[in-house]
Amino acid sequence: MRNSLIFNKKGITLIALVITIVVLLILAGVTIVTLTSQDG
Repeated sequence: MRNSLIFNKKGITLIALVITIVVLLILAGVTIVTLTSQDG
């Protein structure tokens, strides 16, 4: 397996940024849905 791109610092940084953004979006969506669904 020639996964040289994975071991590059730039690749790891990009992957980390993408994962962080996706996680934040998911958490934000879940939080909004949870707060909105609490109608009493």
